Amino acid sequence: MKATYHKYILNFKRPSGTSRGVLKTKETWFLKLQEGETWGIGECGILRGLSIDDRPDFEAKLQWVCANIELGKHALYAQLTEFPSIQFGVEMAFASFEASNPFVLFPSEFTTGAKQIPINGLVWMGDTTFMKQQITEKLAQGFSCIKLKIGAIDFASEIQLLQNIRKEFSASEIELRVDANGAFSPSEALDKLKILSELELHSIEQPIKQGQWQEMARLCDKTPLPIALDEELIGVFSSEEKEKLLKTIQPQYIILKPSLIGGIQGSDSWIDLAAQKNIGWWITSALESNIGLNAISQYTFTKNSKLPQGLGTGSLYTNNIPSPLEVSQGAILYNTDKMWELSTLKL
Repeated sequence: MKATYHKYILNFKRPSGTSRGVLKTKETWFLKLQEGETWGIGECGILRGLSIDDRPDFEAKLQWVCANIELGKHALYAQLTEFPSIQFGVEMAFASFEASNPFVLFPSEFTTGAKQIPINGLVWMGDTTFMKQQITEKLAQGFSCIKLKIGAIDFASEIQLLQNIRKEFSASEIELRVDANGAFSPSEALDKLKILSELELHSIEQPIKQGQWQEMARLCDKTPLPIALDEELIGVFSSEEKEKLLKTIQPQYIILKPSLIGGIQGSDSWIDLAAQKNIGWWITSALESNIGLNAISQYTFTKNSKLPQGLGTGSLYTNNIPSPLEVSQGAILYNTDKMWELSTLKL
């Protein structure tokens, strides 16, 4: 077996704002396995400034994986603990290689096109006009769950936006989620959560920065609005540390981004621990290309969650990989009439 990797720059259709800055491009790496005519592809996607494996030796570790591919999936995975996005890329590439169709990693009613996965419509940070425009677009596209990134403009303006939605749509008509990406300070967070809770939101992601376990535990204990941990899971590797985090903070939900937490195995371990503690969860893509999004969507379907998932990122880029994935009426689906097109990758 031969393994190679290829760096690819994804270009956003329009700059996308988070509390960590505005994104215009996104780096990703494709890992290709080949043996004779059989091949498989995986994606190793990092988010600069967020992924634990955003470090100078990232590409050297990819080179190491390619040079030692004969070790096999399990041995490679075990030696990549500090590189969760490469762990996921390895899992994906081997699953693709071993499949009868390299793009159908988890055969199901999703991959036959018979069933869809409900997802949230994502509204990026920006000025009030831009955020209003996005909300209008998402509602017109048939989303019944909308997630807004907050924390970039002033809080009063964000509350006004949410109030405007609630004036038109009740909580039973439109589910609203917000993601603060750690933008609130611990001293102000509870007061802000109380104000947000009056708008009958579903939940808030990561109200304060990760790593403040005791402060987050206090918030989760006192909050009138369910809290979902997101960034908090990054860099927590061992089962013991995961158990300790959930036991200490006791969140209402956790959010799983496979590229940030060790792929399929990493996600499964968090899901198992959450189930023991009656903690809810959903799965979100981390701005991967359609290669990674495809694997995440197929995996997500097998977990039988009833909640809307965060898988609507495929349309963000001008140069994404053409694929059968489509978003329609608030759901992601696999259109078997469409073909994959890898020619732009030059693998």
